[in-house]
Amino acid sequence: MDKVLILLAGLPGTGKTYLSNIINSTLGLFYNLSQDNLKESYCDMYGYRNLEEKQKIEKIAWAKYYEIMEQQMQVGSNIMSDYPFSQKQKPHIQQLVERYGYEVVTIRLIADLDVLFERQKNRDLDPTRHLSHIVTSYKKGDHLADRRNADNLLNYDEFIKRCTTRGYDTFELGKLYEMDVSDYTKVNYSRLLEDLLKMEN
Repeated sequence: MDKVLILLAGLPGTGKTYLSNIINSTLGLFYNLSQDNLKESYCDMYGYRNLEEKQKIEKIAWAKYYEIMEQQMQVGSNIMSDYPFSQKQKPHIQQLVERYGYEVVTIRLIADLDVLFERQKNRDLDPTRHLSHIVTSYKKGDHLADRRNADNLLNYDEFIKRCTTRGYDTFELGKLYEMDVSDYTKVNYSRLLEDLLKMEN
């Protein structure tokens, strides 16, 4: 497998990070580029007092994301990245892919939106999740004993609006695989892994 970019795309709460771990344990040798990790790191570094400041941090994180992607492409690394990608990111990624001659695979994960809302809610309330995802002001070391009191939790209507208007469920670049993960027990990851392994030949 040479100069491959795998984009784990799709709606929030579809298990993109989980699938990333499965692919890594099977195929290995991928540079894992996580926008969420970058954003969390910059939130810890700078903190923010309001959502406007948080948006500035997100812009810094995206600039760093593309910078790292280009650096990894310059040395020919295989790269895997998970995010609810949309048309916003597509032109920049496409430009890098064409410049460095990469093969792209988009694995788009979809699911029933009601199921996803419950997963997203549970994830946001999980004390191991970075607090910056659910509050309007943050500095490193902040703690919230009861996350149900966070002031930036997504309600159902806002979640559905994001999922249906941002193009998460239509994003594709390169070869597309689409998987319905409404019921994890019925997802056939092995078929996908077999197809990805064939790319090595």
